Amino acid sequence: MKVLVVGGGGREHALAWKLSQSQRIQKVFVAPGNGGTARDPNLVDVPISDVKALRQWAQQEKIDLTVVGPEAPLAAGIVDEFRAHAMKIFGPTKAAAQLESSKAFSKAFMHRHGIPTALYETFTDAALAHAYIDKMGAPIVVKADGLAAGKGVVVAMTAIEAHEAIDFMLQGNQLGVVHNAGADGTAVPRVVIEEFLQGEEASFIVLCDGKNVVALATSQDHKRLLDHDEGPNTGGMGAYSPAPVVTAQVHARAMREVIMPTIKGMEKDGIPYTGFLYAGLMIDEQGQPKTLEFNCRMGDPETQPIMMRLKSDLVEVMLAATSEKLDTVELEWDRRVALGVVMAAAGYPMNPRKGDVITGLPKDEMDAMVFHAGTTAKEGQTHSSGGRVLCVTVLADSVKQAQHKAYEVAKGIHFDGQQYRKDIGFRAIKS
Repeated sequence: MKVLVVGGGGREHALAWKLSQSQRIQKVFVAPGNGGTARDPNLVDVPISDVKALRQWAQQEKIDLTVVGPEAPLAAGIVDEFRAHAMKIFGPTKAAAQLESSKAFSKAFMHRHGIPTALYETFTDAALAHAYIDKMGAPIVVKADGLAAGKGVVVAMTAIEAHEAIDFMLQGNQLGVVHNAGADGTAVPRVVIEEFLQGEEASFIVLCDGKNVVALATSQDHKRLLDHDEGPNTGGMGAYSPAPVVTAQVHARAMREVIMPTIKGMEKDGIPYTGFLYAGLMIDEQGQPKTLEFNCRMGDPETQPIMMRLKSDLVEVMLAATSEKLDTVELEWDRRVALGVVMAAAGYPMNPRKGDVITGLPKDEMDAMVFHAGTTAKEGQTHSSGGRVLCVTVLADSVKQAQHKAYEVAKGIHFDGQQYRKDIGFRAIKS
């Protein structure tokens, strides 16, 4: 089989790496790929990003299966384009991807179908948004209504921070996020303001074929830039799997109260959901999960540890998922812990520097992989080309051992200005 993975980040490198291990694979292509996929002799990079051009190339190349990694092509309708030409592709349609591409759509959907989430209001008018913050006080959460590459959420611990976020997202629209059209058809920035939820976060990721659902291994990521969960929010500075906070009881509640009502609700609304579905959950002390957000893809960096632990043939799983046969699938997992540490560029998250040469990259091992995210291959060297550059991911018998092993690998890698947290997995290590 020939398989295409769409995307160029760490998630896509991990998916392509796992798919290439299948006995059924002739070739795995990655579009556009990165410096890490370029180094892997089992993967072939394809420098195409345009949805229509990629579909045409996939037809010419006779691609048997396409797996979509990031949110942007999903929001652009890549699944609709491929399916219109009878091509197998795993991901949600443009309409279904609104669960991620529009925070306002997602919150209204959850409210309509009784899915537990934070109380919220939506605003396009900055003055009204500021008045709402004054009324509600802090802590409070401000979200840009649209795709912002993981940077569109401000957890404001003070009213001043919340007001600054409103000005940034609405008046200046510095994130460039526009989702809804005004009366004259012009795109207007919009924010969702919601109550601050207390608890522990976990990433709950499932595969959906429109009706059936299979849960992936539990995971937890670290959103803040600095140790002890301090500093600004990022796309994720590291992750590990399994996540102890997701007990059997929490897992059952998440499936019963969040995942299944979402799949049934989408079907009821005439938008059947296929693809990866990521529910970011806040779990309180009573084990009650509430939905912080939906992503219509696997998380990054959660994908890296999850793929390290997956023992099942991912190609077989994807084929079942694109044929409405997920009810026949039972996933097999490595009993060990997987942990990934993100190495980020200088200036990340707001102004990451690009172009630094990366040295000391180790050989790929089945229990120690360096997945590339923001890298590019140039003149025989690997250079940084994004905010999150690498994710050092390992398998070990415990979280503590995995943590130690990952940092030993990270110590050997160097690029100027590199920054990474030193405490990934701390919540799962018993004091």
